[in-house]
Amino acid sequence: MGRIIMCGSFKGGVGKSVTTFNLAYALAEIGKKVLCVDFDSQANLTTCFGVEDVEILPVTIGHLMMAEIEDEALPETVEYIHSRNGVDFIPSSMVLSAVDSKLRLEMGAEGMLSRILEPLRDSYDYIILDTCPSLGALTINALAAADEVIITVNPQLLAMMGLQDFLKTVGKIKSRINNRLSVSGILLTMCDSRTNLCKVISEEVAETFQNQIRIFDSRIPTTVKVGESVYYSEPLIEYAPGNGACEAYRMLAKEVASA
Repeated sequence: MGRIIMCGSFKGGVGKSVTTFNLAYALAEIGKKVLCVDFDSQANLTTCFGVEDVEILPVTIGHLMMAEIEDEALPETVEYIHSRNGVDFIPSSMVLSAVDSKLRLEMGAEGMLSRILEPLRDSYDYIILDTCPSLGALTINALAAADEVIITVNPQLLAMMGLQDFLKTVGKIKSRINNRLSVSGILLTMCDSRTNLCKVISEEVAETFQNQIRIFDSRIPTTVKVGESVYYSEPLIEYAPGNGACEAYRMLAKEVASA
């Protein structure tokens, strides 16, 4: 049975979508079958996969969630699971924004995404969720569906503050909704080892959480290749296989797979 991993943070711009994208391909490279789910109405992950106009997609994760809300049958998986170079994905669109407001009025709303993903578990080794950087009905749905969470943090004080808030929310979801939920680890992204801030924040994260939460040995360095690869809708494994960030994602995939 596949593991459902949520890549999350309450802070935007910390590399959640890029991490989901590149981790998926790094896991695929070591022989894992991976499904990515873009659970953010901004559809950044969908863009990473090369979909230029998300609004023309007939079925996205938003449409599936709407079908769950209305107690309608889901379409066949071939209608909404896309594939690109060995990695499958379910795209997103602005339809998911409407879902967010509807969920607040639904009984048992936190279990909607889980009901969509559970039948897919046996087909994949990993299902990775990319989520929006806020605490709302969608994020709660993702946490309720996930087995574990990778928390992305970049070396900034505000990101550190968001980390504390996020961990409190994970604890509440675990005790109230999803008792199998755990924190897979904290991933430091956009690290520039030449700056004092990166070193200070990295040391603070290690000191604060070392004995409570795993801190991945992988550190994703700052590099222009990441932005370029996203622009060309290519994972680093294809665009810049020798780059330091690519090697870091390969190392992360091995850490995730060994857990």
